[in-house]
Amino acid sequence: MSLFDKFRSGLSKTRQAVTEGFNRVAASFGVFDEDFLDELEMILIQADSGVQVATKLTDSIRERVRKEGKVDREYVLGTLKDDMLAILETKPFRPDFEHLNVVFILGVNGTGKTTTAGKLAASFQRQGIKTMLAAADTFRAAAIEQLQAWGERAGVPVISNTLRSDPASVVFDAMQSAKARGVKLLIIDTAGRLHNKPNLMSEMEKMHRVAAREGETVGAVIHNFLVLDATTGQNAVIQARAFNEVTTLDGLIITKLDGNAKGGIALAVVEDMDIPLVFAGLGEGIDDLAPFDAELFVDSLLPEA
Repeated sequence: MSLFDKFRSGLSKTRQAVTEGFNRVAASFGVFDEDFLDELEMILIQADSGVQVATKLTDSIRERVRKEGKVDREYVLGTLKDDMLAILETKPFRPDFEHLNVVFILGVNGTGKTTTAGKLAASFQRQGIKTMLAAADTFRAAAIEQLQAWGERAGVPVISNTLRSDPASVVFDAMQSAKARGVKLLIIDTAGRLHNKPNLMSEMEKMHRVAAREGETVGAVIHNFLVLDATTGQNAVIQARAFNEVTTLDGLIITKLDGNAKGGIALAVVEDMDIPLVFAGLGEGIDDLAPFDAELFVDSLLPEA
């Protein structure tokens, strides 16, 4: 399946909702005027783009309508696409693999962090990048076992420790092992953190200190990716704000975009945080974590012109 087909399939529920809403309102009003734009704004909000984004997207069209009285379908959809692309952009994760790259997978419980870590490992291993996984979620035996299973599927080693052990010690062991084996990408799965639990957040800070200290000796680059569940709606924005207050986020991964008609959350969180989306979860298969492509995303979201 091509990357475009993955996006089209993964966003099919959102696309269907937006298309049906757009066509219904267009047929009802007959013209693309101010009243139509009020309804379009509501359709975008229902897709979880948020009030701020929905207003921003319709305001530029509204200005043209006020000058000329009305616009056509092609202009409306073309302007929506251009303005959505201006929000999202495409900033792919293309690190310098001359050095070790350490990716922390962060997020709250239930977002799909462990699955995301495994799929990322599989993707880069297939590309010929020597990859390793580390199970720093030491609070759940199931998380360690799940990551080990992903390691077997992806064909990559998994560094783990005993249940309830210090996650920072797992990070230390993993970085030592990565350096010894010539690994270029170390993906660290972490426990679900709640931004209102200071002890868990301080533990995350400790893991980062260990990684930074160990990384200095080999010139390792540290990346922090926050995993967000698209089905949680606007709560994803709140999570991103909270995590970014504790650590600098380098990229966002939105999972379960195929789970409902709320794909607009990608626009809301990027507009709010100004942090790039780097990967998108578009299904349950091992190949369904795709590098985020803004144009493919928008083309898969909007109706045909």
